[in-house]
Amino acid sequence: MLEFSSRTAHAGDLEVAADLIAMLGDTTTEPRADPQLEALTLAVAADLPVLLWGEPGIGKTAALQQLADALDLPLTTVIASVHEPSDFSGLPVVGDDPATQGVPMAPPDWAVRLAAAGRGLLFLDELSTAPPAVQAALLRLVLERRVGALRLPPGVRIVAAANPRSSAADGWELSAPLANRFVHLWWAHDHDVVVRGLGGTWPRATLPRLDPELLPQAVTFARRAVCGLLAARPTLVHRLPSEETRRGGPWPSPRSWEMALRLTAFATAANTSREVLSTLVRGTVGDGPGLELLAWTDRMDLPDPETLLADPAAAFLPERGDLRQAVLDGVVEAVRRRPERARWEAAWALLVRALETGAPDLVVVPASTLAALRHADWEVPASIERLAGVVSLGGQADRAAARITAVAGRGR
Repeated sequence: MLEFSSRTAHAGDLEVAADLIAMLGDTTTEPRADPQLEALTLAVAADLPVLLWGEPGIGKTAALQQLADALDLPLTTVIASVHEPSDFSGLPVVGDDPATQGVPMAPPDWAVRLAAAGRGLLFLDELSTAPPAVQAALLRLVLERRVGALRLPPGVRIVAAANPRSSAADGWELSAPLANRFVHLWWAHDHDVVVRGLGGTWPRATLPRLDPELLPQAVTFARRAVCGLLAARPTLVHRLPSEETRRGGPWPSPRSWEMALRLTAFATAANTSREVLSTLVRGTVGDGPGLELLAWTDRMDLPDPETLLADPAAAFLPERGDLRQAVLDGVVEAVRRRPERARWEAAWALLVRALETGAPDLVVVPASTLAALRHADWEVPASIERLAGVVSLGGQADRAAARITAVAGRGR
């Protein structure tokens, strides 16, 4: 009897402990600006595989659970490193007549459940601890959504997580083919988010609101941006990193540029911040190409240099310094390609206008370059005197003319 009473007391204690655990897990969410969470939800909405990189314990798994709850998607977690390659490529099942029917590759149970549900969030955890053979088996799953003979339905999204090799248990470098199939996002903790979350309130993950009226414009903008950049910089189309460690991250290829184009269109239709777009494109094609794409999008709406040269008095110059510098450099380059006295003088008029309406230091480089373009028989326009306080253009123009005359004399 005493033994029974003791067991009853212990069972009661566990029930009280369970109540306390439940109370600690009772949290709520609130709308809160979180750029990394917004980038994740945008990539999920665009139906692109996402790979979250972060140190152990940073909250990657918790973020995925919260995302699945917020989007009302069943979460299926698969620890890649504890599975065999056949768990992703399918297990051969011999039928009645394999000579005529073949040997089908049966999918694992988790894939069957996802297919039956028709929707869900597949979370491939600990990806960086998966050996090369398992990574190779994951290629078709990540790109084609196929597991053996089964194709996952369109309602299934794929998100993976990995620790850097330095902090992963028996970690491997991610293979270049697998890495190039993901949008790479670096997950870091935000002090305020963690403190408020431990207090019971976490930021809410929501899918981006796409404006239906902006969809055609978003597609046109994204295509112009990516195609325009690659036409001007053909070496960016495919650039496999030479270092093995960098091959496991984002790098530019036709596949990753296609993903960058889709993300640019989604970000435009959702009117997301530049910070979020920067995170996404750099996580797709790498930091350098991604930043070049962002700079190219800024320049897409800049005025045409030929229009500015045709009517300098009516020219509109951007307020932002980097954009204004790009406009002035474009004008000087247009004069260099087709040097004519009227165009040269119009460019000086634009530089004077830039000096009167913006920072003087932005005029120095284009003015020096423009001065060097002067032909020997071109008189220095009076407008240059207004720039004399910024750069000594008169002397530079004379020296440029002297060099041109000397070169022409040696040519004769």
